[in-house]
Amino acid sequence: MRLRGRKGIREEIESQPELVVLDPAPYRGRWRERFGNDRPIHVELGMGKGKFISEMSVRNPEINYIGIDMFDELIRRAAVKARAAWAPQGAETPPNLALVRANIEYLETFFAPGEIERIYLNFSDPWPKKKHAKRRLTHPRFLRKYLDILNENGEIHFKTDSRLLFEFSLNSFCDMEITLRNISLDLHRDGLREDLVMTEYETKFAEQGMPIYRLEAVVGEAALRRHREAKEAELAGIRDARPASSRPM
Repeated sequence: MRLRGRKGIREEIESQPELVVLDPAPYRGRWRERFGNDRPIHVELGMGKGKFISEMSVRNPEINYIGIDMFDELIRRAAVKARAAWAPQGAETPPNLALVRANIEYLETFFAPGEIERIYLNFSDPWPKKKHAKRRLTHPRFLRKYLDILNENGEIHFKTDSRLLFEFSLNSFCDMEITLRNISLDLHRDGLREDLVMTEYETKFAEQGMPIYRLEAVVGEAALRRHREAKEAELAGIRDARPASSRPM
């Protein structure tokens, strides 16, 4: 993403240490100390202008959120959106949100093993050229990083408008034997999903009738156990709903 430079951006984000983190390394293993509580931590990798992460933090005050991007201007814009989102709640600074300027390549240097509960990948750069496949955020080299920092409740929620990236991602997850659920090839086919927070890109693409691809990857042991129990209960319900004459003897 190309962003026009403008004077004062760095100074503006540096003046907001209560919201913006310019050096995340010292918080590795200590993010709960920064938030001042032991609530779950959810992270959006590549937050763009910050609409998604800001709205999520308002909807779910019981969860701590971290939005990450590497461009000063995007951090600045996200800070503006975050404060605007929380203003109706009477909060000048979002109490459960941190905006981090960092390169995702070095994710393991600012999150400790098991420190994160959920990762959001929303409309990541598809890097369509085959020679750039390793840069895709669902490439196995990134998935290994995610598996390391996610805890026993760990999940990855992924959305994209790129069919190429979605197909690539399905293969990456399957190659690493990661359990998938809620796979959708056209998320808003039956109308906008108001139960899900939409990003700026998603709103634009959905209004144009473009399909949005989505999946949830279940990673942590506790998350996997709940997923299996839910599927078993669903199957049991289907069996119980059958007419007695059609049940196996």
